[in-house]
Amino acid sequence: MQQQQQHDIHEEKILILDFGSQYTQLIARRVREHKVYCEIHPYNLSLERIQAFRPQGVILSGGPSSTYGSSAPHVDKGVFELNIPILGICYGMQEIAEQLGGTVGHSEQREFGMASLNSLTDDPLWAGLDFPEQVWMSHGDKVLSMPEGFSAIGETENAAIAAFSNPQRKAWGLQFHPEVVHTTPGRQVLKNFLYSICDCHGLWNMHSFIETTIAEVRAQVGSGKVILGLSGGVDSSVAAMLLHKAIGDQLTCIFVNNGVLRQSEAEDVQEMYGRHFNMDLRYVDASQSFLKLLAGVTDPEKKRKIIGNEFIRVFEDEAHSIEGVDFLAQGTLYPDVIESVSFKGPSAVIKSHHNVGGLPEHMKLKLVEPLRELFKDEVREVGRELGLPSEVVDRQPFPGPGLAIRVIGEITEARLHILRQADAIFIEEIRNAGLYNEIWQAFAVLIPVKTVGVMGDERTYEKVIALRAVNSVDGMTADWVRMPYDLLGRIANRIINEVRGVNRVVYDISSKPPGTIEWE
Repeated sequence: MQQQQQHDIHEEKILILDFGSQYTQLIARRVREHKVYCEIHPYNLSLERIQAFRPQGVILSGGPSSTYGSSAPHVDKGVFELNIPILGICYGMQEIAEQLGGTVGHSEQREFGMASLNSLTDDPLWAGLDFPEQVWMSHGDKVLSMPEGFSAIGETENAAIAAFSNPQRKAWGLQFHPEVVHTTPGRQVLKNFLYSICDCHGLWNMHSFIETTIAEVRAQVGSGKVILGLSGGVDSSVAAMLLHKAIGDQLTCIFVNNGVLRQSEAEDVQEMYGRHFNMDLRYVDASQSFLKLLAGVTDPEKKRKIIGNEFIRVFEDEAHSIEGVDFLAQGTLYPDVIESVSFKGPSAVIKSHHNVGGLPEHMKLKLVEPLRELFKDEVREVGRELGLPSEVVDRQPFPGPGLAIRVIGEITEARLHILRQADAIFIEEIRNAGLYNEIWQAFAVLIPVKTVGVMGDERTYEKVIALRAVNSVDGMTADWVRMPYDLLGRIANRIINEVRGVNRVVYDISSKPPGTIEWE
């Protein structure tokens, strides 16, 4: 049964060919929400690799180019002869038209934003919709004439061909973006494509993923030994639990205390993984070596490099003390994998990603990346399935350099002590108010200035704590959280009264852009 399940969840899959749209990852996430596995690949994936992937359907993404441009990206035309259902979105729709004999041109009336979509005919893509429907448009080009055999199935005020189809060729095109939340029927449209047109059944779920991955890890690792850098964050924690379930004491987790952790973090990680989950956890207290190297350093980039380089050195030293290690496990996620591939052209690479801070190749260890197929929300779901507590699974992001980039300026033990206390109070009050899981990231920052204050009958000259809370989808953009005034007042009052050395608390109301989420 397990072997059959392992076969099934990857047999039912959708291929997304990316033309550089800002929404491509969103398409993949929407497909996964319907419990259908999918992968994103560049638009120029070879026909042989497309056939080898054996998709039940292909989605062509949007993109910034014009299909009729001299340097326009094009999919291999052979994909239209594979008898596989194809859905083109925005540029993808125009690509279908261009490749199969229609024409695409510049639209005199461009559409950006909301539009009202009307149906022109019944179509399997429209099942369950109630027209007119609100959709999101973002295009300057449009289909002027359709290829032979295609019919318009939807229109808007400015687009007579807002959607078309040719069921005989198994091809559909949408000028609007069904993947964005602004398109009201978008979820249903994608479900119709996946289930009614591609004949998917929703086999992709995290319980099946766990069973499949355990079998794959056991096959890859055999009797070998695996090491994992455990930070206590979501990704490394879920990777650790999944690997421990698969190979037990063949896994050794290494937790490095870099001296810039949050309050009681080192103790909490040891308690949970070493004692509660009975993992082989090596705790390395390298806090003094990190703080010694950071002494007197104020430049944020130098702080990051010092911490990254020292982490690699400490991790390597500990890894070499474990005999017979064959594999290095990392909590690499699917967005990391996507970003390591070029989607803008054959030679352009967005970035090369190494999850554990760029561990050196001379370690000669083979990689184990059990989460590399998953998005962050799926990782959290796997964590819940594996029995990890909410305080780990729903943990907010925490930067690799830790509190070093939240103590502005020079790092000292005294400053870290102040920040740890203030940050702990902030997070405790947010949790008590039931807001922790509604906020993308919340933290305190120690500002290296002193301000005048009055405590009792005495004048004080103490430090400032800034509170930062933002909401975001992916960290690329963020908006500050409109926190209740009474909650802010309670937090500020507690910090000033309980944290010696602070007499002023401010709240950061900058969005990203122009600001960044972290202060350094």
